[in-house]
Amino acid sequence: MKDINFIFLLLALVAEVIGTIGGFGSSVFFVPLGNFYFDFYSVLGLTAIFHLSSNLSKILLFKKGLDKKLLLNIGVPSVVFVIVGGVLSKWLKSDLLEVVLGLFLVGFSLLFLIKSEIKISPNRKNAVLGGTFSGFSAGLFGTGGAIRGLTMAAFNLEKSVFLATSAVIDFMIDFSRTFVYYSNGYIHSHDLKYIPFLFVIGLVGSFIGKKILAYIPQSKFRRLSLFFILIIGIITLIQLIA
Repeated sequence: MKDINFIFLLLALVAEVIGTIGGFGSSVFFVPLGNFYFDFYSVLGLTAIFHLSSNLSKILLFKKGLDKKLLLNIGVPSVVFVIVGGVLSKWLKSDLLEVVLGLFLVGFSLLFLIKSEIKISPNRKNAVLGGTFSGFSAGLFGTGGAIRGLTMAAFNLEKSVFLATSAVIDFMIDFSRTFVYYSNGYIHSHDLKYIPFLFVIGLVGSFIGKKILAYIPQSKFRRLSLFFILIIGIITLIQLIA
């Protein structure tokens, strides 16, 4: 227990709660926060395992509905391209991937803070493209939930249907990339001690997020989440420069 970093675990809980409420998924917070405590490739491995428990809990908590059409249109290309991104990550330097991650977080958050009215047309082509880019992003630098969330928002789903469908797609992505990351050597034996804690955090964080979501309008919390993403992205880039 003395080797466990409990501040990291507390931040993981916060990431899970905010990710559940904001609709972006916890990885958009968990990956850059994890980089403060572990090397980038270890964070990728931990993220995949953490998300398996996190998304299982969301599926159970938000099981009122599931959009099977979106599950196919977004989920299938997501699984294919998370494998492609995961394989490519092995051949790119971690510093480069962290820079791309930081720029993505800053660019994404600024775009939707300034242009909140941006919408994606709800059609099959955009669903497939959104699944492709979110899966590739998740495999390459650990987070793709923001892209998938934006794509799914176009279809104006009821909140429980949105979260259940997103969780199933995310579970498919994480299940696939766990094998790729293991093959790449990203899942280290000395990090396995965190798995039981992260499993519990995934369950507890999703439950807390669901309770809070009942009281806070998702649109207002979405802007707060974007602001947090912006700050984390800036800190990530500053850390690389320093």
